[in-house]
Amino acid sequence: MPEHVMATNGVAIDDTFAEAFGMRATAVIITADSLRWARQAAVTMTGFATSVIGCGCEAGIDRPVSADETPDGRPGVRVLLFAISTDALQKQLEARIGQCVLTSPGSACYAGLDGAEHLKLGANLRFFGDGFQIAKRLGGRRYWRVPVMDGEFVCEATTGLTKAAVGGGNLLFLARDRARALRAAEAAARAISKLPDVILPFPGGIVRSGSKIGSRYRGMVASTNDAYCPTLRAVTNSALDDEVGAVMEIVIDGLSDQAVREAMKAGLHAAAALGPHKGPMRITAGNYGGKLGKFHYHLRELV
Repeated sequence: MPEHVMATNGVAIDDTFAEAFGMRATAVIITADSLRWARQAAVTMTGFATSVIGCGCEAGIDRPVSADETPDGRPGVRVLLFAISTDALQKQLEARIGQCVLTSPGSACYAGLDGAEHLKLGANLRFFGDGFQIAKRLGGRRYWRVPVMDGEFVCEATTGLTKAAVGGGNLLFLARDRARALRAAEAAARAISKLPDVILPFPGGIVRSGSKIGSRYRGMVASTNDAYCPTLRAVTNSALDDEVGAVMEIVIDGLSDQAVREAMKAGLHAAAALGPHKGPMRITAGNYGGKLGKFHYHLRELV
């Protein structure tokens, strides 16, 4: 186990680092007649998008967008999507907008990110209009108006692409029992949800099935992180103290290195503020010895 660099509010912080890797990312703003329906479209669009290992992309709601910030003056939600390649991101973006946003009552979809490079948004979805779609240019931006049964689906032609995104920032909260570990992860997720340009793609922002690379079974690219499973303490090279009864993890994707760094800092401090009696005994992070990703977030720099 790594040496503990210090105790924050009685919580030990490991002298280790989270290892993250570069990703492609984009953003869209979904609007509707009410925030409820904008959020519903966003929740549907970001379903089954927890990990690129099995979902094709990682996605989540960044923040609500007020009516005075959106192109059509209606309430909206900003959604971020991350993938390993530009082609994969384009494919996931079109499929999810087409199946989950176009179909949602009263929805519209606009670019949520400026960038020198772009992904197609309405440029291909317009063909759903079967020749009845109409293009419109406003303020230098191109939009498509696609007729649907409740009126029109308005969709901007393109949205921005960034190649500076980061995926895989993480924190692990080690606690005496599951209730304390979950409380720590929930506190971290709440703190991070207030920050821009980051998402936590797992359910409620939390993952209980952290993974390691590889498996004893052929074809499995990832398998359970046995070093952090309390029930395997006696039969594996455990990273857990004897008192640890449960571990929860949060995984952070961000549009930039700095966004992920700020999110990890906020999450670490929010969890540690609970103290070991209500929250974590120890906070650590996952890495692969520096061999997988070029982004390293040392916990000693975040305390």
